[in-house]
Amino acid sequence: MGDLAKGITQNGTGQDNKVWNILGQVYYPKACCDTTFAFETNSEPGQFVPVHVHPTQDEFILVQEGVLDLKLDGEWTQAGPGDLVRMPRGIPHGYFNKSDKPARALFWVSPSRKLEALFDALHNLEDVEEVVRLSTEHEVDFLPPDANE
Repeated sequence: MGDLAKGITQNGTGQDNKVWNILGQVYYPKACCDTTFAFETNSEPGQFVPVHVHPTQDEFILVQEGVLDLKLDGEWTQAGPGDLVRMPRGIPHGYFNKSDKPARALFWVSPSRKLEALFDALHNLEDVEEVVRLSTEHEVDFLPPDANE
């Protein structure tokens, strides 16, 4: 991956025109290098990412539009436009769009590790069991479904 490339990733696009469809959610990579990986998510009402853990990365969410319900280390909370969510490595977390409006957020992890490669592998994949298996291989560990309650 290497060093951070200078430049601008335009609104509504991904770096190098890349875009991912991950279980129906649209993700745009915004910046990719060894030290950080930033991506935009677009979540329609009802979409979510179940509770999981990044054992090797700190993760952040800057909510740009809408509201996200978050389960952070077993506790429910909400974040709205302009709010920054901090999720240290090893802390279980998941995000859910429980509203009736779309949500858009900028996520980033540090260091990048294997997350971009995971998103490449998950693009257009519809088999949830395979998503979980590939995630584990890329240092993202999903918790059992009752963690989302």
